[in-house]
Amino acid sequence: MSNAETKKSVKVGTVISNKMDKSITVSVERKVLHPVVKKYIKRRTKFMAHDERNESKVGDKVEISQIRPMSKNKCWKLENILEKKKVI
Repeated sequence: MSNAETKKSVKVGTVISNKMDKSITVSVERKVLHPVVKKYIKRRTKFMAHDERNESKVGDKVEISQIRPMSKNKCWKLENILEKKKVI
């Protein structure tokens, strides 16, 4: 497979921290069926992502895609901001 044909994983989540330079922490929620109770429960995973222009803020809904590892914990990058946090 060439580089153009490889599928990159894409996830949608909410920014929970942007205190680092060019890095954000994104929380991604998913629903999982409980094996015994047979109810859907929420599970949350945190990903560190690269934000080149420091453009995302806490509360923004963003799309991240997988890239080669940039550091020990960071192997995702910010693709685009889907929804800005509403300020009242």
